[in-house]
Amino acid sequence: MNTQNSNFQAPELYEESFRNSVGTMDETGRRKWVYPRKPKGKFTNYRDYVTYLLLVIFFTLPFVKINHNPFLLFNVIDRKFFIFGQPFYLQDFFILALGAVTSVIFVMLFTVVFGRIFCGWLCPQTIFMEGVFRKIEYWIEGDRNKQMKLDRQEWNSEKIRKRLTKWSVYAVISVVITNFMFMYIVGYEEVFRIITEGPAENPLKFLAMICFTSAFYFVFSWLREQVCTLVCPYGRLQGVLIDKQTINVYYDFKRGENRSKWKKDEDRKAVGKGDCIDCNQCVVVCPTGIDIRNGQQLECVNCTACIDACDEIMVKVGLPKGLIRYATEAEIENQEKFKFTGRMKATTVILTLLIGFLGFLMYDRGSMEAKFIKPAGSTFFIKNGKITNTFIYTLLNKSNEKKTLTIKVLNPKNAEINFFGNEKIILKGDQILKGNINISFPEKEIRFSKQNMTIGVFDEKGNLVDSFETVFEGPFQLVL
Repeated sequence: MNTQNSNFQAPELYEESFRNSVGTMDETGRRKWVYPRKPKGKFTNYRDYVTYLLLVIFFTLPFVKINHNPFLLFNVIDRKFFIFGQPFYLQDFFILALGAVTSVIFVMLFTVVFGRIFCGWLCPQTIFMEGVFRKIEYWIEGDRNKQMKLDRQEWNSEKIRKRLTKWSVYAVISVVITNFMFMYIVGYEEVFRIITEGPAENPLKFLAMICFTSAFYFVFSWLREQVCTLVCPYGRLQGVLIDKQTINVYYDFKRGENRSKWKKDEDRKAVGKGDCIDCNQCVVVCPTGIDIRNGQQLECVNCTACIDACDEIMVKVGLPKGLIRYATEAEIENQEKFKFTGRMKATTVILTLLIGFLGFLMYDRGSMEAKFIKPAGSTFFIKNGKITNTFIYTLLNKSNEKKTLTIKVLNPKNAEINFFGNEKIILKGDQILKGNINISFPEKEIRFSKQNMTIGVFDEKGNLVDSFETVFEGPFQLVL
């Protein structure tokens, strides 16, 4: 796109041929390898702090326990789930489903206002790629120019040594990431046990670890930015959700155009030149290989590397920083200062309420769940003027505390319960207990062949912790 024409127009009027192709592929569809220059600056430092914090959390959480329960565990195989140390069961699946729906709504609303900040600052792909693997690559092979030179040269001793070193370190890190990922699924004790026993005792588990390690290695050593530009659906979703009021990384085309090379002591405004000196540093530093000056693009992950690169150049040539910055499209077009609009405030409030709603669902699910089911094929029997039904009870203690429970019939009245064991039931934290009880009523109390009945479960303090509605069966009676 030719931006040095004195008859300047807004970017949307330019021929946007760049949108017909991916920046990391040539016209034949062949991969163009991206060699981003090592970023530095204020935003890079902030992102590094966030990266280090998230990495510490990732590698620490598997060992954190609350009341002897793992802080986070998603054991799909054994159907064990712990969130913030609280156990979740299949009976709580509706909460997890609602939580998933809430998360999707949160992501959509967050993107509408704040764009792809998640991609550049919090996404695991970005965290590991830019915060771990890319830094190792800089350490072993050097910055952009050295990497390009190394890639072009023959396979001599230097190239073999550097590539083998990088690939070996990548493989080790992929193994470490895989093991910690499995800790979130089966717990760190199980992972240590598998490692100690070796592959002979756990062939399938080791095979799964090898597959995941290979996947991580492939993604971070070769696929890289293609995950963001071709695989991840979030980038495509962004194109639908953002508008002119969405905060994103933008190039201020009204200030920057017409772009031209820098000349010392030149009055650029007097000759109709913009502040962009066409140094191309915002392009060479981009990890997805795009030119941010072309406008908002799906490949942009808002990593802020272009902001730091541009600000560095602006300082050197004595021009104001912020030619590339966090802004809205409306702000760029109208040259107005950014305002936290009422729409943004309302959306932020909604996001906060959604988080609160999800937290409420997680913590207001009750500490006990009880079910009373009649055995298949069973029926009532009458003895000594009483009608008796047998029930199988299932008691689930969702808390981490031991509970002493008693069972009572709330409705109808005058029920008699016969326990097959102790009347007081002791249930440990995070325990499921099953048993049988007989419930009897005087014949005169049962007026229908299927009588509605409510059974309550009480703790040692006499508080009702759960109730269950079921049906008590009796002989058919004609009620006049």
